[in-house]
Amino acid sequence: MDDELLSTHLQELRRGTVVLACLLVLHRPNYGYALLEVLQQHGFTVDANTLYPLLRRLEKQGLLTSDWNTDESRPRKFYRTSAEGTALAQTLGDDWNSLHTAFRSLRGES
Repeated sequence: MDDELLSTHLQELRRGTVVLACLLVLHRPNYGYALLEVLQQHGFTVDANTLYPLLRRLEKQGLLTSDWNTDESRPRKFYRTSAEGTALAQTLGDDWNSLHTAFRSLRGES
Protein backbone atom coordinates (compact mmCIF):
# COMPACT_ATOMS: atom_id res chain seq x y z
CA MET A 1 0.00 0.00 0.00
CA ASP A 2 1.17 3.50 -0.80
CA ASP A 3 2.56 5.16 2.37
CA GLU A 4 1.06 8.55 1.49
CA LEU A 5 -2.37 7.02 0.90
CA LEU A 6 -2.18 5.12 4.19
CA SER A 7 -1.07 8.25 6.04
CA THR A 8 -3.98 10.25 4.62
CA HIS A 9 -6.57 7.66 5.65
CA LEU A 10 -5.08 7.19 9.12
CA GLN A 11 -5.16 10.95 9.62
CA GLU A 12 -8.83 11.08 8.60
CA LEU A 13 -9.69 8.17 10.88
CA ARG A 14 -7.95 9.74 13.89
CA ARG A 15 -9.10 13.33 13.42
CA GLY A 16 -12.40 12.95 15.26
CA THR A 17 -10.99 10.66 17.90
CA VAL A 18 -8.62 13.39 19.10
CA VAL A 19 -11.61 15.63 19.85
CA LEU A 20 -13.19 12.93 21.99
CA ALA A 21 -9.86 12.15 23.66
CA CYS A 22 -9.36 15.83 24.59
CA LEU A 23 -12.87 16.12 26.01
CA LEU A 24 -12.32 12.99 28.11
CA VAL A 25 -8.86 13.94 29.40
CA LEU A 26 -9.82 17.52 30.20
CA HIS A 27 -12.45 16.58 32.76
CA ARG A 28 -9.53 17.65 34.95
CA PRO A 29 -7.92 20.98 34.08
CA ASN A 30 -4.69 20.77 32.15
CA TYR A 31 -2.56 22.93 29.87
CA GLY A 32 -1.70 22.25 26.25
CA TYR A 33 1.77 20.74 26.52
CA ALA A 34 0.79 18.42 29.38
CA LEU A 35 -2.32 17.37 27.43
CA LEU A 36 -0.11 16.59 24.45
CA GLU A 37 2.01 14.31 26.66
CA VAL A 38 -1.02 12.55 28.16
CA LEU A 39 -2.47 11.92 24.71
CA GLN A 40 0.82 10.53 23.47
CA GLN A 41 1.15 8.27 26.53
CA HIS A 42 -2.23 6.80 25.62
CA GLY A 43 -1.42 6.23 21.96
CA PHE A 44 -2.78 9.41 20.38
CA THR A 45 -0.08 10.89 18.19
CA VAL A 46 -0.94 14.58 17.92
CA ASP A 47 1.22 17.41 16.69
CA ALA A 48 1.29 20.60 18.76
CA ASN A 49 0.43 22.56 15.60
CA THR A 50 -2.78 20.53 15.45
CA LEU A 51 -3.62 20.46 19.15
CA TYR A 52 -3.49 24.16 20.01
CA PRO A 53 -5.85 25.27 17.22
CA LEU A 54 -8.16 22.39 18.21
CA LEU A 55 -8.23 23.59 21.83
CA ARG A 56 -9.06 27.12 20.73
CA ARG A 57 -11.83 25.85 18.43
CA LEU A 58 -13.35 23.65 21.14
CA GLU A 59 -13.26 26.60 23.54
CA LYS A 60 -14.93 28.86 20.98
CA GLN A 61 -17.63 26.20 20.51
CA GLY A 62 -18.27 26.21 24.27
CA LEU A 63 -17.00 22.66 24.76
CA LEU A 64 -14.00 23.76 26.84
CA THR A 65 -13.45 26.54 29.34
CA SER A 66 -10.07 28.03 30.14
CA ASP A 67 -8.28 29.96 32.86
CA TRP A 68 -4.80 31.41 33.03
CA ASN A 69 -2.57 30.22 35.85
CA THR A 70 0.01 32.91 36.60
CA ASP A 71 1.18 31.47 39.92
CA GLU A 72 4.31 29.97 38.39
CA SER A 73 7.10 31.74 36.53
CA ARG A 74 5.59 30.74 33.20
CA PRO A 75 1.89 31.57 32.76
CA ARG A 76 -0.15 28.66 31.41
CA LYS A 77 -3.64 28.47 30.01
CA PHE A 78 -5.51 25.58 31.60
CA TYR A 79 -8.43 24.03 29.74
CA ARG A 80 -11.32 22.06 31.20
CA THR A 81 -14.27 20.30 29.59
CA SER A 82 -17.48 22.31 30.02
CA ALA A 83 -20.88 20.79 30.80
CA GLU A 84 -21.67 20.90 27.07
CA GLY A 85 -18.34 19.23 26.33
CA THR A 86 -19.06 16.48 28.86
CA ALA A 87 -22.45 15.83 27.27
CA LEU A 88 -20.86 15.73 23.81
CA ALA A 89 -18.14 13.36 25.05
CA GLN A 90 -20.84 11.02 26.36
CA THR A 91 -22.69 11.09 23.04
CA LEU A 92 -19.51 10.63 20.98
CA GLY A 93 -18.36 7.83 23.28
CA ASP A 94 -21.69 6.04 22.91
CA ASP A 95 -21.45 6.38 19.13
CA TRP A 96 -17.84 5.15 19.22
CA ASN A 97 -18.98 2.05 21.12
CA SER A 98 -21.74 1.42 18.57
CA LEU A 99 -19.26 1.77 15.70
CA HIS A 100 -16.83 -0.57 17.44
CA THR A 101 -19.59 -3.17 17.77
CA ALA A 102 -20.52 -2.71 14.10
CA PHE A 103 -16.90 -3.16 12.98
CA ARG A 104 -16.56 -6.31 15.07
CA SER A 105 -19.73 -7.63 13.47
CA LEU A 106 -18.39 -6.87 9.98
CA ARG A 107 -15.23 -8.84 10.83
CA GLY A 108 -17.30 -11.78 12.01
CA GLU A 109 -16.36 -11.28 15.66
CA SER A 110 -18.90 -11.50 18.45
